[in-house]
Amino acid sequence: MSNIIDKVFEHSTRIIAFSVLLIVAWIFTVLFQNSLDSMQAFGFDFITDTKWAPNLEKFGALPAIMGSVISTFLAMVLAVPVAIGVAIFLSEIAPEKLKSPIGVSIELLAAIPSVIYGMWGLFYFVPIIRDIFGGLGIGMLTAGIVLAIMILPFMAAVTRDAMDTTPDILKESAYALGGTKWDVIKDIIIPYAKAGIIGSMILALGRAIGETMAVTFVMGNVHKISLAITAPATSIPVTLANEFTEADTELYFSSLFELSFILLLISFTIISIAKFYFLRKTRRA
Repeated sequence: MSNIIDKVFEHSTRIIAFSVLLIVAWIFTVLFQNSLDSMQAFGFDFITDTKWAPNLEKFGALPAIMGSVISTFLAMVLAVPVAIGVAIFLSEIAPEKLKSPIGVSIELLAAIPSVIYGMWGLFYFVPIIRDIFGGLGIGMLTAGIVLAIMILPFMAAVTRDAMDTTPDILKESAYALGGTKWDVIKDIIIPYAKAGIIGSMILALGRAIGETMAVTFVMGNVHKISLAITAPATSIPVTLANEFTEADTELYFSSLFELSFILLLISFTIISIAKFYFLRKTRRA
C-alpha cells in the first residue's frame, strides 16, 4: 500500500512540475501567435523604430523598451543598497525589541496594492520632483522611485532571511580572531548569504520590470526617447495598460501583443542570465 501511495505522490508532483512548463510555453505561444501580423508588417523595425502613431498605423517599440529598462535600472540602483542595509540592521545590529516590529512593518509594505503606490507617488513624489528638477515631475525618475519602494520589502525580507542562515560558529570565530562587527558582516555574513542576496534581486527585478499600475500613474505615457530621466516617458506595461482597450484595428491589437511578447522575452532573458550564470557562479564559489 505504501508503494502505491509513493508512486501516486511521485507522478502527481511530476505532473504539477511539468504543468508549470506547459503554462509558460502556452503563454509564449499565445503572445507569439497574436504578434504575427505586427511582425510581418514591421519586421525588426518594430524594435528599432521610435514612432508610435496608431492613427497612422505606425508602431515603434523602442521608446517603451527604453522606458522599461531605464525605470527598472533606476529602481534597482535605489533599492538594492537600502534593502541590504535594512537586512544588515535587522539581522545583526537592531536590538531584539526592534527586530520584530521593524521587520513586520517592512514586510507589510508588500501587502499594499500597486495602485496605491501609484496614487501616492502621483500626489507626493511628483510635486517633489517638479520642485527640485522642474518640468512636470512625471517621468522615469519618479517611476524608478516608486518601483524602488515597491520592491524594497521583497529584497529586504529575503536578504535578511539569507543572512540569518549564517552559522553562529562562523561569526563567533571571526569575533574571537579580533574582527569587528563590520569585518564580520563584510567578510563572513555577506559572502555566506550571497546566493540569497542575488536571489532576492532576481525576485525584485521580475517584479519591477513587469509592474503596471504604479508606473502608469507617474510615468506619463509619452512615446518619446529623452536623455533626461525626469522627462515624461512610457514603458511596455504602461503602454499596454493605457492603450489595450483602444486598439481598434488588427494591426494595432497585434502590435500591443508584440510589445507583450518583447516584455516577456526581456524579463525571461534577464532573469535567466541572473539565475543560471551569476547565481550558479556564486554557489560554485
